[in-house]
Amino acid sequence: MDPELTLRWMHVIGACVLLGTGAGIAFFMLMAHRTRNAHLVAHTAGVVVLADLLFTATAVIVQPVTGGLLAWRLGWPLSEGWLALSLGLYVLTGAFWLPVVWIQLRLRDLARAAAEADEALPARYHQLFAIWFACGFPAFVSVLAIIWLMLAQPDLGVWLVR
Repeated sequence: MDPELTLRWMHVIGACVLLGTGAGIAFFMLMAHRTRNAHLVAHTAGVVVLADLLFTATAVIVQPVTGGLLAWRLGWPLSEGWLALSLGLYVLTGAFWLPVVWIQLRLRDLARAAAEADEALPARYHQLFAIWFACGFPAFVSVLAIIWLMLAQPDLGVWLVR
């Protein structure tokens, strides 16, 4: 198989996993949260943490590796406008994703404790959930923008210094 085609395929699959897992995690976590059922939230948050570890973290590693190798093979400098902007947005996404991972662990633990005590979700859970929810928007929009940049490869030389 052609190495370039393999890299492109891996890169596209990684982008799909990032977008799909992010959207799926957000949807299921939000749906569980809306029930206010500590048992359901605890279970769902446990699955979300596992999905983030297995899928999102793997894609987070694969994306810069395959993207860097593709850029190198195709002779694209990382300072190319659309590519540099994609990298900046990738860093921005990570800046929101890393705290979200920690928050998900805390949400899971708080929900588990509430479920074990047969109590309502505590105020701290709701505070953290609001932060988790808010962090999702810029991360999700950034991933959408990166995918658009990856496909369109617009000439951004007018706006960016080369």
